[in-house]
Amino acid sequence: MLNDRLRQINNRLGRNINREVVIQQALKEIRDFLDIDRVALYYFYNRWKGQVTVENLKSSQFSILGETGADECFNDRYAVLYEEGRVRAIADIETEPIHTCHRDFLRSIQVRANLVVPILTSEGLWGLLAAHHCTAPRIWTASEIQFMQKKAEILAKLPAIENS
Repeated sequence: MLNDRLRQINNRLGRNINREVVIQQALKEIRDFLDIDRVALYYFYNRWKGQVTVENLKSSQFSILGETGADECFNDRYAVLYEEGRVRAIADIETEPIHTCHRDFLRSIQVRANLVVPILTSEGLWGLLAAHHCTAPRIWTASEIQFMQKKAEILAKLPAIENS
């Protein structure tokens, strides 16, 4: 009985470690390809409540690990858009017509340009994959957006994500 329980714990830990390694590798590939300051994975642990659980940074000054976001800005209306596959590319938060609380939140985490794609599993919206350029505005190209979408699709199919 004890050996079975230990084996289950060991298997779960192995899956979690493997998931972290694969996610870290994907985030590094994204940051390198886009040549940006930060890529973050925002995981929903409860209905539209979540936090940044993994990030890849150009510099440690850009870390937002553990950030929970602005709950009042992300509600059912926005969640539904991402559940439907919404991709949001903002070239410059200072000129984009976005809600004030969203702009204030992005400023608080040093974002100047933002590209967000959903991670969709068979269960729905699992999380968000976000590319942040912190030092200047940035126009996102169609190929960059497609690259991010493809990475989000790959992550969504990982057994450790799909089954969580």
